[in-house]
Amino acid sequence: MTDILTKIINTKILEVTKGQKKNTISDFEEMIASEQPCRGFYNAINEKLSNNETAVIAEVKKASPSKGLISKNFNPVTAAQSYQDGGATCLSVLTDEEYFQGHADYLKQARDAVNIPVLRKDFIIDEWQVYESRAMGADCILLIVAALADPQLFELTVLAKELSMDVLMEVHDDKELQRALSTPARLIGVNNRNLRTFVTDLETSVHLGKQIPQDRIIISESGIHSSQDISMLRENGINTFLIGEAFMRRENPGAEMKRMFNYA
Repeated sequence: MTDILTKIINTKILEVTKGQKKNTISDFEEMIASEQPCRGFYNAINEKLSNNETAVIAEVKKASPSKGLISKNFNPVTAAQSYQDGGATCLSVLTDEEYFQGHADYLKQARDAVNIPVLRKDFIIDEWQVYESRAMGADCILLIVAALADPQLFELTVLAKELSMDVLMEVHDDKELQRALSTPARLIGVNNRNLRTFVTDLETSVHLGKQIPQDRIIISESGIHSSQDISMLRENGINTFLIGEAFMRRENPGAEMKRMFNYA
């Protein structure tokens, strides 16, 4: 793991230990029992692609470790509604507090404001967090291959499915992709950002996309900032995108999303 990822994971271990003293898995199971059914995250994307449309996972994001504050007038509700009005297929909501200035409440608030599925974007390393995700209303969770061993990847994917959630599995290189393909995860996110240098290269999606079988959906993440970027990825058979920063820097992120894709 890279230094920044190692640092984040070490923080997560402490957060999980602290959280387990407040809520047990049994507590979460009680909360889940009164939750609304999951909205199909995979199904929403698959339906778009089946109709030869582009699927956009629009990210509700306040800040990041590499870019600092991204959205000055951050409001998860107005951002979520703006995205839905702009035609987003799904939402992604950052819940990591320490490094991304996110919060679990942001996911709840965003999901309550729309009717599209929502991904919990965080660093999930323990089954406790999977139950926590479902209890907070997530329809899908992110699992980062670089942060987990193979048994964890498989077990957490299966657990998410048992709790009716989908999994977006994130990879950065060839080796991680092969590990991801050995799990049941149907959504493979290719992060174009190099975790060692933080430099983004869209060719990462192009290269790895050629190795992803038809029964999985490839999602290009990070470094997508223009209609030209989208057009290039589409020309290489990629039609699902997770984008946050390029939208969240604007006053109306949904309008920026619509503009960018209309011209792509």
